[in-house]
Amino acid sequence: MGSMEEKWNEVYSVIGEKEEIPFIDYQDDKSVCTYEHNEGDPLIISSPFSLMGGKPRSVIVGEMASESISITNNSDETIDIWGIKIYTSTPADSFYLSVMDPSSVNFMGLTSLEDRVLQSKGTLTVWLSCKPREIGLHTVVVHFDVGGDVMERIGFLVADDRTSQSLSSKKPYSRHTKKKLLPMTTQVVASRPSRATNRRYKRKLAPYHIPTDVRELIENKQIPDAIYKGLTKQNYASFFKNLLYMEEIQLEENMRSFDMEKVGMKRKGLEYLTLEVPGLAERRPSLVHGDYVTASFAPESVVKTSKSYQGFVYRVEANVVYLKFAKEFYLAHLDGNLYNIQFAYNRIITRRLYQAVEAAMRLEETVLFPSRNDRKRLIQTTPLVPTTCILDEEQICAVEKILGCKGVPPYVIYGPPGTGKTMTIVETVTQLYLNRKDARILICTPSNSAADHILESLIEKVDQIQDHEIFRLNAANRSYDDVNPDHVRFCFYDEEIFKCPPLRALLRYYIIISTYMSVSLLHAEDVEPGHFSHIFLDEAGQASEPETMVPIANLCQNDTVVVLAGDPMQLGPVVFSRNAEKYGLGKSYLERLFGCKFYVDGDENYVTKLVRNYRCHPAILKLPSDQFYDGELIPCKDNTSFLSFSTDIVPNQDFPVLFIGVQGCDEREGNNPSWFNRIEVSKVIEVIRRLLEAEDISQKDIGVITPYRQQVLKLRNMLESLDLVDIKIGSVEQFQGQERQVIIVSTVRSTVRHNDFDKVHCLGFLTNPKRFNVAITRAMSLVIVIGNPHIICKDPYWNTFLWYCVDNNSYQGCPLPDRTESVLNEPSRAENSFSVDENDWGEGPHQPDAVVPGTNEDEWSDGWK
Repeated sequence: MGSMEEKWNEVYSVIGEKEEIPFIDYQDDKSVCTYEHNEGDPLIISSPFSLMGGKPRSVIVGEMASESISITNNSDETIDIWGIKIYTSTPADSFYLSVMDPSSVNFMGLTSLEDRVLQSKGTLTVWLSCKPREIGLHTVVVHFDVGGDVMERIGFLVADDRTSQSLSSKKPYSRHTKKKLLPMTTQVVASRPSRATNRRYKRKLAPYHIPTDVRELIENKQIPDAIYKGLTKQNYASFFKNLLYMEEIQLEENMRSFDMEKVGMKRKGLEYLTLEVPGLAERRPSLVHGDYVTASFAPESVVKTSKSYQGFVYRVEANVVYLKFAKEFYLAHLDGNLYNIQFAYNRIITRRLYQAVEAAMRLEETVLFPSRNDRKRLIQTTPLVPTTCILDEEQICAVEKILGCKGVPPYVIYGPPGTGKTMTIVETVTQLYLNRKDARILICTPSNSAADHILESLIEKVDQIQDHEIFRLNAANRSYDDVNPDHVRFCFYDEEIFKCPPLRALLRYYIIISTYMSVSLLHAEDVEPGHFSHIFLDEAGQASEPETMVPIANLCQNDTVVVLAGDPMQLGPVVFSRNAEKYGLGKSYLERLFGCKFYVDGDENYVTKLVRNYRCHPAILKLPSDQFYDGELIPCKDNTSFLSFSTDIVPNQDFPVLFIGVQGCDEREGNNPSWFNRIEVSKVIEVIRRLLEAEDISQKDIGVITPYRQQVLKLRNMLESLDLVDIKIGSVEQFQGQERQVIIVSTVRSTVRHNDFDKVHCLGFLTNPKRFNVAITRAMSLVIVIGNPHIICKDPYWNTFLWYCVDNNSYQGCPLPDRTESVLNEPSRAENSFSVDENDWGEGPHQPDAVVPGTNEDEWSDGWK
């Protein structure tokens, strides 16, 4: 007799004895539940609980599901059926056999049936039943010992509760077909969105159109030669421009996915029309102030004209977009009109990036490629008297080194999760403000919320700071209502529209705080390179290199002290073009610096690594510390603050890390390519309810991380229906830089079938070490992972996490896979096509075939990293 694996594809699936079948992936190997036969076969055994639409049937927990199995003897002789038995089931003892219809009064379920004789041309009907006690995938293997051969049939059921059943797919999944672009004719251009100022900037931003030949090359899935040559000082601008061309073309395509046909708009006030865009709140990139919209009257409309009208997005509220058009269009509008709508994004951001990489060509090589400098820097420091008594040894060292810096190359504060990067920056800026009145300081962050946090930290720390000495630079498209009223006095605005002050006002400020992109306004106002003595770039690992160059290339001189704070082991910039990400746009300037010997070796004249974590429980911190930070992280949070709430979810209060094993099933619906797992949704809801029973925990203390957009939506809708609206749900990217007392992670995947695709496109959690690192380190007091251990174990980082929980008696749920030892790859190498060694950049990547095969985006699990 052959093994089960060898026989699965044969007609009868004849198998030998095997002690255990722990996990069967029906989506990966359809042969386990589909048995082909011919009418002339001597014996035919039907399959129980056959798949419907490629998925197992559903049964409600506590209710009976039954299926008949027919055994037909087509031969001219009698056949001895020596026995029928349930070989194994998952969960154990959840299926029963019977020769009697389970609906009968005298039904009694058994795990095996005695031998019988099946007459020629006769049929024996056997009933297989299941009354599940818990949710999840239920699997049964039934053995038929017939005439000395053992034959097998496998059945699957998904046990739902009321929550998971309500989330089951309502529409079969079908591939989304790309929209046919609508033809546009003569346009009447509306007035532009409100400008930050009526005066012209001193430096006008060039249009930076994509060259026609480059566009054709990229649209034909080819890679420009400039990228193949690799990054050098000589081709720096060309290299990054071509990557940005790739990114911009992808953004154009993404934006056109919002296009709509035969839709209505409603008049709103005296200036605006509103348009509802379904699903806008869940899609990325979203529409923002300043994006273009072109509207033409649909053929079915009352108005008959060939004209098209261009307008602009003025405001976005959930799924409703406020638009402004030319007066001619506004007067012709009736609420009953139907329109064809096309969207195009505002190119101002990408134009600023093109300008920045061009400006970077004037920088010294020691800025762009520090390893090319033969002279090693030696910083002279003086003892520091901190303004706060809570700084640790490494933070003090970083502040002293930065204060002793005389200029480039950049100094790096390497800050793993929860180690106080921002606090270190705030202390350094405070020291400069109090002790060096000739200092001029620029602080940049990736987001408005991060910039606001630094502003708040500074004004709390230095209570004597004057309004005219610190300035918070906001983009014109930022909502006035989005700013803390206590911070408005540090901003410049007119009629609730934020503006950039004139040059003479800018030069008077000691400290300016801005986002990376809004800093371009300083260059536009003619602030000269070298005006700022210090430039601080917080969370620099989240910004692409062109973004980082917006402040550095335009405002830095050799004697400017540039400080980058961040963590190259956490997620990098969000890039929409897969090829642009692959060839270098997905690697931050901070991460590239760590290809230089001075930085990677931890030379204190170039970098300080903060190692004391003030966020996480030691049990949560241990794995990330070992896997990403050479075991150097030191837990420093007061243990009395951990698990101040009482919960019976974790078996051991001293080990607040839990893995809940669930075998669900991956689903998609309609034309949405994103995945969801309704069983995991139900389990997350159950865990949240149990957590909220504790008196000392609130909704705002809980965060839910999941990698797929559709899972986020299903969870959000379910929590809203339960009036649990203060629990944040999002992707890992949306949680980076944040923390919660409790983090619940839903991994979604329940089949190995799509693992290779996810690996190639960096989707989900698997084979993306940085995503694992960020997800686990968001939790302060408790982290709970819900997922299929048989899938999770395919990734070495998650496999280590799984057995870390098992070894500490903190695993619950379905049976475990066989234990394997993990071999961890260095995270940055796992995600980037370039070597981490900066010197390799001159050679460029190995050149693949001239044409890079395109990927079908309809198959993407999430469409963004």
